[in-house]
Amino acid sequence: MGTREELLDQLRPTAFAIAYRMLGSVSEAEDVVQEALLRVHQSLESGEEIASPKAFVATVTTRLAINELRSARARRESYVGEWLPEPLVTDGADDPATRAEMADSLSLAMLVLLESLSPEQRAVLLLHDVFGYGYAEITDIVGKSEDNVRQLAARARRHVTERRPRFQTSREQQQALAQRFFAAARAGDLAGLESLLAHDVELRGDGGGKVPALARSLRGRSRVARTLANWLHALARFPEVAMSPVEVNGAAGAIFRDSHDRVLAVWALDVVDGQVTGIQSIVNPDKLTHLGPVGDALAIIRAAR
Repeated sequence: MGTREELLDQLRPTAFAIAYRMLGSVSEAEDVVQEALLRVHQSLESGEEIASPKAFVATVTTRLAINELRSARARRESYVGEWLPEPLVTDGADDPATRAEMADSLSLAMLVLLESLSPEQRAVLLLHDVFGYGYAEITDIVGKSEDNVRQLAARARRHVTERRPRFQTSREQQQALAQRFFAAARAGDLAGLESLLAHDVELRGDGGGKVPALARSLRGRSRVARTLANWLHALARFPEVAMSPVEVNGAAGAIFRDSHDRVLAVWALDVVDGQVTGIQSIVNPDKLTHLGPVGDALAIIRAAR
């Protein structure tokens, strides 16, 4: 492999990290990354001197992602049911310190919250607070004055801070609570499940109109616990469906597979201050294809009926 190809391979993780957090979609992020790396390649081919390839690819990726996010938002307005980000199963292979530092910005809850920001606010907040770019550097990336960039960051940060939980939970606490949660889920222990949920816990589902899911989010410990218990009771009739705890977007979660090891669903848990505050269930098959072969959840449901 030549030096140029090696450079592009080295730049790919940076480009994907930015694009995925901007878009909340693996497929859209990969398209942006391909285009960004193509532009790096073309610039090098033309003899352009690139002082910092990492800064160059961050600039191109961010600008492409801003444009893509504008068109993606129009598509999401006509989306059937609630839109949730495409989940990543993170295997913990990265450096633990880096993973802990980046996990909050990668969580599905955070990505959902970022959806409420404008594309420019989202870009500035991520570049500064997550990726460590200075305001002067960001002005060149987003094409705005430093004063405007600072204002965008302040508004975005205020918006996020108002809606984020005040208390954080350590990785070890998350894992311990998730183990108890999934043990209660497997056992059909309604009381056990309810005891782990925050009083205002929120359950969200994304089927994209292709697989039955919640039409709108549910709130409240009792309602969510009963709904989960009903889902899991129905699931118990299908021994070929297996639930395995995994790390989803840097946090606790689970993946459901059929007897042929095909993906059916992904659950992600939000854990704050020793309680489960949110559960996201992604069953839209289009949002699971990057995780491997996808099973036919609808066929399993029809067979049950």
